[in-house]
Amino acid sequence: MEITTFFLAKSVTMKDFIAANADVDAWLKQQPGFILRRITQRADGLVTDMLLWTSAKNGERAAHGIVTELAGSAVHAAIDHSTVDWSVNVCRHRVN
Repeated sequence: MEITTFFLAKSVTMKDFIAANADVDAWLKQQPGFILRRITQRADGLVTDMLLWTSAKNGERAAHGIVTELAGSAVHAAIDHSTVDWSVNVCRHRVN
C-alpha cells in the first residue's frame, strides 16, 4: 500500500488537483500491479493519496516513474512539496 499525505499548493483547489491528475490516473491504470487509487481531503486541507498495489515492489517502481516518466505533469505544481510524506509498505492484514 502506498500512502502519500500533503497539502495542496497555494490557491490550488481539490477540483484543480483532481483535474491535474488526469494524466497520472491514465498512466497508473497501465502500470503492472495497480489495483486502485483513492484520494481524500481532511477538513484542515491535508490530502491523503492511497494506492493499492499487488506488491510493494510494484508500488515503489511506479512511484519513481511518476517523478521521472511524468516529470512534466501538472500534478507536481499542484502540491506543496515541503509537506509531502510518502511511504510504500507491505499490507499485513486485510478484510474483504
